[in-house]
Amino acid sequence: MDPTAIGWLALPLAILGGAIRVSTPFIFVSIGELITEKSGRINLGLEGTLMLGAMAGYGISYLSGSPWLGVLAAGLAGTAFGALHGLLCSVKRVNDTATGISLIVLGTGLAFFFGKPLIEPKAPALPSIALGFWSSVPQVRAGLDVNALFFVGIALAFAVYVFLNRTGWGLMLRTVGDSEDAARALGFPVLRVRILATMTGGFLAGVGGSFLSLSYPGSWSEGLSSGQGIMAVALVIFARWRSINALGASLLFGGAGALGPALQGVGVTGYYYLFNAAPYILTLAIMVASTSRAAPFADAPGELKLHR
Repeated sequence: MDPTAIGWLALPLAILGGAIRVSTPFIFVSIGELITEKSGRINLGLEGTLMLGAMAGYGISYLSGSPWLGVLAAGLAGTAFGALHGLLCSVKRVNDTATGISLIVLGTGLAFFFGKPLIEPKAPALPSIALGFWSSVPQVRAGLDVNALFFVGIALAFAVYVFLNRTGWGLMLRTVGDSEDAARALGFPVLRVRILATMTGGFLAGVGGSFLSLSYPGSWSEGLSSGQGIMAVALVIFARWRSINALGASLLFGGAGALGPALQGVGVTGYYYLFNAAPYILTLAIMVASTSRAAPFADAPGELKLHR
């Protein structure tokens, strides 16, 4: 098949490929935040965790030669930040929101400081699975070149669903998030559960950050996250605190993020920056719709401060 004959068929293909690529960090960060919020705590510091994870993942991948060690290091960096957030929020009169905003500044600052030497070198990238091997058309092969972390993210969404709805630990997490008094009456360790949930959320946010530097765009820079950590919080609300919904919502955000580059790829260059703003417009629309009187936070965990 003549590669140039694909024409406008390249547009949906580019959006599909871009949705898979752009949605991958959203999947990890949103499911991590979902676990945190299920415990009744919100972590707005995900942007800082994402940046720190991207820097740590890239640095360890460069030094060790193994991108998967980089992913692990990114997760551990996120875990440390999650533990810090969880411990600080366990102190009386400490506000979750203010702590999260402070951690955005701290995480971003640490990533800039330690990441300066990493702008020039090239680290080993995460492997991709060539699902378009059957085609001779370059656009098809490029669009279906899917990073391995995407499939891990899909498995994660279903695993978290089973954990929350079919296990005793999932029931304990939901009880802590819905009613602190009920959880204490049942003998559940409320603070420990919340700290562990926040650490788990931090781990997944760090892994999401590693994707940014080890796959897309495959390098470390100071403006890497582009607000994706903040958008993930809106995405959790949109997904109604359900992991399978979060997977679908991540693909929707990914498709919105891929719209601008896909149109440019088929020659539509007008309003380029407007199309690139689609994920941010979508985030704003979701926040407005979610806070309207017609759509209250009915599905939110009862102890979540966003709900009060």
